[in-house]
Amino acid sequence: MKRSLAFGLIAVAGVGLLGGGALLLVGQTAVSPDAIQSSVIRTPALIDSAWKLPVAATFNAGLDWQTNGSRCGPASVANTFRSIGEEETSEAEVLEGTGKCWTGFCIVGLTLDEVAEVTRTKTSRKVSVLRDLSAEEFREHLKHANDPGRRYIINFTREKIFGAGSGHFSPIGGYLEAEDMVFVLDVNERYKPWLVERERLFSAMDTIDSDGDKKRGLLLIE
Repeated sequence: MKRSLAFGLIAVAGVGLLGGGALLLVGQTAVSPDAIQSSVIRTPALIDSAWKLPVAATFNAGLDWQTNGSRCGPASVANTFRSIGEEETSEAEVLEGTGKCWTGFCIVGLTLDEVAEVTRTKTSRKVSVLRDLSAEEFREHLKHANDPGRRYIINFTREKIFGAGSGHFSPIGGYLEAEDMVFVLDVNERYKPWLVERERLFSAMDTIDSDGDKKRGLLLIE
């Protein structure tokens, strides 16, 4: 889950942190089950076609869901690593030694730059942050999203797609160019993978992250 204006912090009294401090959990604006189902495309034939795309197929029609609402970034990296044969294929392995999310929660989430930093510590592959993209530049990258030598993770806000919710990370499984739809491998078990029109996904990505006043964007691993 990304930092955003929709996030709130809930302090829960606990022990074991600074001799009995507080454990901070991340909350977010809820998205109803009806909105989850009606806001995106889940036509069985199209979903089946999407899972057969070259990159989506490397995820073996399955994902390891994020373990809590704050860890969509590490979960996205772990699933992506699994698809390309990297060793660190769990959230814990991705985060180990990075100093991030050491409480078990990412507290107020990770930024796109922070997820890129975590990714770079665990792979020798080239990792690029792509932000401030135009709609056409976004489309050009999606044309490469079916290239098995590339992996994209998108950072977007759910509010623009589902009407509620906040920032989120998930891998892109591919692009159905004829239908102009993007296959988002949502790492949240409540949502599961879905298809959405390219323009709507761009609108959700082309938003300001309240932390640092930077645009959201794509993480490219190649």
